[in-house]
Amino acid sequence: MKFLKLIPILFIFLGNVPYKNEVHAEIKNPEDFRVLSNKSKKLSISNVEYFIKEGDEYIKNGDFVKAKDFYLDARKLAKQLATFYSDLNSSFKGIDSRIPNEMQRKGKQTLRILAKSNERLASLYIKTEKPEVAVPLLVETIRIMSPSSPEGKEAYERLIQLGFVETKYKG
Repeated sequence: MKFLKLIPILFIFLGNVPYKNEVHAEIKNPEDFRVLSNKSKKLSISNVEYFIKEGDEYIKNGDFVKAKDFYLDARKLAKQLATFYSDLNSSFKGIDSRIPNEMQRKGKQTLRILAKSNERLASLYIKTEKPEVAVPLLVETIRIMSPSSPEGKEAYERLIQLGFVETKYKG
């Protein structure tokens, strides 16, 4: 019986049997671990800008179909990012004010680029004689950016040019 009482004491002094082939993880550059912080990754504003830039290149070359695909991809990604930033913003309100501030800043940046992709896509639809498809994009731009913003004013001007609205905005 006394021997059984000595077993825990032996474990305390001698420790557990060391593991063979232990692996020691080391991160040489902490930024490599943060995979989505890099500018070349899929869930980023820079990727939305890339899609818009590629669409612009196809417009210059006269390939409207491929340009439309890139603009649609830019719009889809920008909407996803805006939703994610908004969700994080509302989730952390009242808990840590730094996080909602960052999410609000990134969300505004995302909405600006969404308005930019909407504007490019609306211009493409107008150019290809599909103004009825451009109208919802222009209205969305006014809704997300406000009528008094430069993007909103430009979108409303386009709606006047299309004949969708008639009253001039004096703001």
